[in-house]
Amino acid sequence: MARPGAACPPPARRVMVAARALLFWALVYSYCGVCACIAGLRLLWSIGRRPGETFRWVVRENPPACLNDPSLGTHCYVRIKDSGLRFHYVAAGERGKPLMLLLHGFPEFWYSWRHQLREFKSEYRVVALDLRGYGETDAPPHKENYKLDCLIADIKDILESLGYNKCVLIGHDWGGMIAWLVAICYPEMVTKLIVVNFPHPSVFTEYILRHPSQLIKSGYYFFFQMPWFPEFMFTLNDFKVLKSLFTSQATGIGRKGCRLTAEDIEAYLYVFSQPGALTGPINHYRTIFSCLPLQHHEVIMPTLLLWGERDAFMEVEMAEITRIYVKNHFRLTILSEASHWLQQDQPDIVNKLIWTFLKEETKRK
Repeated sequence: MARPGAACPPPARRVMVAARALLFWALVYSYCGVCACIAGLRLLWSIGRRPGETFRWVVRENPPACLNDPSLGTHCYVRIKDSGLRFHYVAAGERGKPLMLLLHGFPEFWYSWRHQLREFKSEYRVVALDLRGYGETDAPPHKENYKLDCLIADIKDILESLGYNKCVLIGHDWGGMIAWLVAICYPEMVTKLIVVNFPHPSVFTEYILRHPSQLIKSGYYFFFQMPWFPEFMFTLNDFKVLKSLFTSQATGIGRKGCRLTAEDIEAYLYVFSQPGALTGPINHYRTIFSCLPLQHHEVIMPTLLLWGERDAFMEVEMAEITRIYVKNHFRLTILSEASHWLQQDQPDIVNKLIWTFLKEETKRK
């Protein structure tokens, strides 16, 4: 018989673990409060300057023509068995070709992959998904439905529902986070992994705690922990924040990039101006602190990490550190003049780099 308490950690260790957890959550909620105060001051400033414009919110009733451009592919839907949710996706390329699955970031949707849908359909069945809660995909009402294990299971179930057992998996930003996790949890389903502007999740969680500059850049993770207020802030001045993310000098696509057209911007506004359209996307972030750090870390398939050095949200130092978690061929390419929105910013270069990586014959280290 085992000694009583033999399986339990020593009291000192339990106290240390509890203290670290307390400090961690104190940091989360303290920074959440700071971000809320800053957002509140911005709101008051906007009301003082232009009270009539501050609360203007136009719901776009009809989609712009670019969302139904036949050159991008066909709009499709699939209902997965485990959750019962219906997912929307756009597919290009012939059925039966190898699958390339594209996972978008925030605040984006399938359309952020328009350049890749056109480019890779010659050799792949290219599927650009609307993630859970986004666009025309179902949006469960409770934040618990957006935990990382649910998002990972979505990708596994969608792959099987499409009739595939493996794919080339590509993710950007938050979609990159999900892509890393799918590759870790279901390595047999991912032949090659391509991530755009998001480090390995373990790198992100370790780096952010040691570098205040990245903590500040990731302030929206903390701000999004609040109920309803983040959604409200996005709607102000007819979604000025959303427009700025893609067009401002600080965060948007740079002067050497492929700037979004007025119709592209309208596509984003059409999707996110619908009532309730922001809650699902922001709910993705509302459970993140209870899901990290990871228990398993290693990525065992060939991996390409693409990074825009002018990323306003992610420090480029995390890209190189990611190398230690990939136990196979790892290629990192940093584009010096590119922004966070890399696959939209530099589509020709990104597509060329992806083609090169896909055609490489790689061996495990």
